[in-house]
Amino acid sequence: MRLAEGAYAILGDLPASATTVVEVPVGAGDSLGTQVHRLSSVLTVADALQQELATGTGPALVVGGDCGVELGAVRHALSPSTAVVWFDAHPDLHAPRSSESGAFSGMVLRALVGDVDDDLPTLDPAETPLDPGRIVLAGARSFDEAEDRYVDSRRVSTVSSLDLTPDDVVAAVAATGATEVYLHVDLDVLDPGIIDGLLAPQPFGVDLATLIATITALKTRFTLVGAGLCSFAPVDATSASDDMGTILRIVGALSR
Repeated sequence: MRLAEGAYAILGDLPASATTVVEVPVGAGDSLGTQVHRLSSVLTVADALQQELATGTGPALVVGGDCGVELGAVRHALSPSTAVVWFDAHPDLHAPRSSESGAFSGMVLRALVGDVDDDLPTLDPAETPLDPGRIVLAGARSFDEAEDRYVDSRRVSTVSSLDLTPDDVVAAVAATGATEVYLHVDLDVLDPGIIDGLLAPQPFGVDLATLIATITALKTRFTLVGAGLCSFAPVDATSASDDMGTILRIVGALSR
């Protein structure tokens, strides 16, 4: 419920005329015979989101939920010219068989690549799978062993939170040969001293000014084709209010 409350808290500060609400199924969902919890809900949300995005023009900013929401959003935006910059404390590169939690949020980037199809037979192949060489992990600092191996074997680019600069992230994207970017921002990329409403805070995160400057630099250099902001999970209304200034600065950087 904290994620839903976080999404609605942000909704209250967004312009109504430019905002559409995509409903999320209520209930536990079904694994559909896989090792992924609530996969039926994940697929329902992805389908509804892609249908909504198909009615619009230009890049959209998808707000709310956990990282699993990005399945539909990134698939909609991807082209062979697109790099995905993943501002996140976690790489989200598990396969179902390597995940201890069974949560799709930790598998979404791997699912976008498309090499977990044997584990997820109910997931339709993407029209444009994500090339691992077009992924830039920015600010990731909580890797499991299986994800470490995947990053090394597939040559996924990483920029550490400890020395992240706008120039470094821009250079990493430029090295992929991409001309377009999709920007994913999980709020846990930030240092937990900056924001309270996180489900899985990790120390030594990125500071807000650096994140904003990096988003701005990427949008200046490359064509933005979409963005996502997720994982706001305040414990109560007071906490949500305290974090809202930080969140709205990120929303502004992604949308202006």
